[in-house]
Amino acid sequence: MTVLTKAQSLLADFRRYWKTPPAGRYMSFQEIASLSVGGIGVKFIVYCISQMIIAVGNTLIGNTIGIDPSALYVIYLISVLSGFPLTAIRAKMIDNTRSMKGKYRPYLITMGVPTVLLGAGFIWMPYETLSLFAKCAVVLAFNIGFQFFYNFYNDAYDSLINVLSPNSIERSDVLSIKSVVENFSPSIANIFLPLAARLITGQDTLYDLKIYRVLFPPMLLAGFLISVLVYVNTEEKIVQAKTHVIQIRFADAFRAIVRNKYFWIISLAGWLGFLEGSFNSILGWMYNYQHACSAAQYSLVIAIAGNASFWPNLVAPYFIRKYGKKRILVFTNLLNIGFILIMLPIVKATGKPYIIWLLLGCTFVNQFITSLGHLLNPSINADIRDYQQYITGERIDGMFAAVGLIGNVITLATGFVLPALYEKSGLNRGVALSLGYDGSNVYDVLYHQDYFVKISSVLVVASVVGAVLNVIPFFFYDLTETRQKAMVRVLKIRALFEDYGNHVLKDEDLIETAELIREAQEYISREPVTAIPDDKAARKQVRTENEKIEIARLVMQELTKYDTDYGKALLEEARRISDAGLNGYADALQLTKAQVKAMPKTTEAEKERRRAALMRLADAKAAKKAAKKYYPNGITPFDSSVFEALFRAEDENEAKRGEALRALKLAREQKNRQTAAQHKADLQRLRIEQAKIEQEIKTAAGQNSVFYRASKPYQDARKTLAQYENYRHLDAVFARYEKAKSER
Repeated sequence: MTVLTKAQSLLADFRRYWKTPPAGRYMSFQEIASLSVGGIGVKFIVYCISQMIIAVGNTLIGNTIGIDPSALYVIYLISVLSGFPLTAIRAKMIDNTRSMKGKYRPYLITMGVPTVLLGAGFIWMPYETLSLFAKCAVVLAFNIGFQFFYNFYNDAYDSLINVLSPNSIERSDVLSIKSVVENFSPSIANIFLPLAARLITGQDTLYDLKIYRVLFPPMLLAGFLISVLVYVNTEEKIVQAKTHVIQIRFADAFRAIVRNKYFWIISLAGWLGFLEGSFNSILGWMYNYQHACSAAQYSLVIAIAGNASFWPNLVAPYFIRKYGKKRILVFTNLLNIGFILIMLPIVKATGKPYIIWLLLGCTFVNQFITSLGHLLNPSINADIRDYQQYITGERIDGMFAAVGLIGNVITLATGFVLPALYEKSGLNRGVALSLGYDGSNVYDVLYHQDYFVKISSVLVVASVVGAVLNVIPFFFYDLTETRQKAMVRVLKIRALFEDYGNHVLKDEDLIETAELIREAQEYISREPVTAIPDDKAARKQVRTENEKIEIARLVMQELTKYDTDYGKALLEEARRISDAGLNGYADALQLTKAQVKAMPKTTEAEKERRRAALMRLADAKAAKKAAKKYYPNGITPFDSSVFEALFRAEDENEAKRGEALRALKLAREQKNRQTAAQHKADLQRLRIEQAKIEQEIKTAAGQNSVFYRASKPYQDARKTLAQYENYRHLDAVFARYEKAKSER
C-alpha cells in the first residue's frame, strides 16, 4: 500500500467515523478531537491555578509573594483540612448527579466560571502592601475557594474519560492523543514565560508579580472559552441498567470502596512517594538564583524539558498493548530511581558553565520516564472504577475522591518533612541574615552557591527515597487489561438482564450484548495455547484467542454462578431473607463472623467470597442500626417509581430551558424587546420549576437512601432472586435477539 493510498484510507476513516464510532469503539473522532482541543483550554487554567495552590516549594507563593516555608506549611495544613468537607460535598454531588448532560460535563461550566474568577482575583491582590500575616490570610482564603471550585473543575475533566468509554484500550488510546494535544498549553506557556518576563520586567527573573498579572488573566479566560468544546461535543456512556436508581451515602460508599484493593494499591504508591518530586524546583532555582543561563537560553531549557512529556504519548498505546500497565509502571519507576540519583553529582558541580545543560538532560530523561508512567494513571483509575462497579454494583466515581481524603491525612502527617529538610539544610531566616540579607525572603539564601548545592543535594536524595517507596506497591497490582475487558462485558450482561426484567430493553443493547454471550459460549470449551509461535501474525492470533478464552471464562462464570454450590447457597440465603420480609430479615440472617473467618482463602475466588461475606455482615449491622433509628415502629416501603416521573420532568425542563435560551438569544439579536421579555419570563419560570424539581429529587433521594440502608440485606436478597430469575430466560433473550437481528 503506497503512502498516498494510506493517506486516502485514513481520510476516508476520518470522515466515516467523525460522528459515529468505529465498530467495537465508543467515541467518535469528533468527540476525541473536542476532548483533546478543549483540553488545551483546561490545561491553560490548570497551568495558572496550580501555581496558586499552596504547597511547600511553590515558587509563586514562596519566592514571589514572599511567604517562607514555615508559614507556608501552616497555611497548607489549614487549606488541606478545609478540603475535607468540601471534597465530601463534591463527591456526593457527582455520585448523585443525574442529568441529560451527564455526571461530569455540567461541572466544566458551573465550576469553570468561579475558578477563572478566583484565579484572576488571586493574582491581582496587592501583596506588596500586605504584612506576612495578611499575605497568609489572603492566600489561604483563595485556596479554600480553589479546594472546591478548581478541584471540582479539574476532577470533572480528568474523570470524564472514565465515562466516555468502557473500553480500557480505547481509553488509553484517547488519553495518549489527548495528552499530546492538551500539553501544547503548558509547553507554550513555559517557552514564552521567561521571554515575556524579560520584556515586562527587564530582568532575568520569574519572581515578579507583574509578570503574572499581565499574563495569567488572559490565559484563564482563553482557557475557559476553549474548554467549552469538551462540554458541547462529548457524551457520557456508563454501563448501567436504565432503571437503576442512584442511592449513595458517604458511609455506604466508603464501606464499598474498602473492598477495592486496587484503589488502595494505587493510593499507597502516591502516599509513600510524597518526596519523589522534591527535585523539581532545582532547575528553576539554578536559573533564577545561580544565573546559569540567559532568559533566551532558559526558554529553550524549559521548552526541551517540557517536550519530554510529549514523546511518551506517542509510544504509550503500543507499550500498553505489548506489556500491560503493571509492567510499564514497575519498569518506569525503577528507571526513575536511577536517573534522579544521577542528578546528585551534577548539582554538586554548580557554577560550571555547562552544568544547567547536564541537569536539563537528566531532567528530560526523568520526565520522559515519569510521564510514561503518569500517562497510565487516568486509564488505571478508570479500570479501578470499573472494578468497583463490578464487585458492588454501584458506580461511585466521585466518592473515590472523598475516600482519598485519607491521603490528605497522611499528607498532613508527612508534609512537615520537606519544610524540615529546607530548614535543616539552610533555607531559613537565620542563615539569610548571616549571609547579609534582610531576612524578608529566606529564598535569598539560594544566591549563595555553597548553600544552593547543599540544599539541592538534600532534595535529590529525598527524591530518590520517595521514588523507591513509590514503586513498591505496584508489584501487587494485578488487574490486567483482559480482566478489565471481561468485567465490562459482565456489567453489560447484568444491565441487559436487569432491563429485560424491567421491560425496558432496547434492541441495539440486546444485539451487542447477546453477541458477547454467544462468543463466550463458543470459546468456553477451548484451552489456551501455551506454545508461542515464531511468526508475528500467528503470535498475534494466539494472543487474541487466549484473551477470548480468558474473557469467556469470566462471562460464563457470571451466567452460571447460580448453578454452583456457592451460588445455590447464596440463593438459599436470599430466599430465606426475602421470605422473612422487610421487618423480619434480621432474624433470617444466619451467617456469623466466626463462620466467615473460618471460610477458606487459598484461591482468589475464595478470597473474593470471603470478602463478600464480610461485606454482607457489615451491611446487616448497618441496616439494623438504621432500622432502629429511622423506623422504630417497623420499616415502611419506599415507592421508588416516583423517580421516573421526577427524572422525566427534570429532563423535559432542561430541554425547555435550552429552547428558551436559544429563543431569547434570537429575540435579542432581532432587537425584539417584547418577545425577549416574554422568553426571559419563561426562562425565569422554568428555573423556578427546575429548583422545585431538584428539591423534590433531593428529598426523594434522601428518603430512598434511608430506606435502602435500613433494608439493604432484604433489597440485596430481592436483587439476587431477580437476577437469578432473569438469567434463566437466556433462551428467551436469544430468541428476541434473533428477531431483532433479522429485522435490521
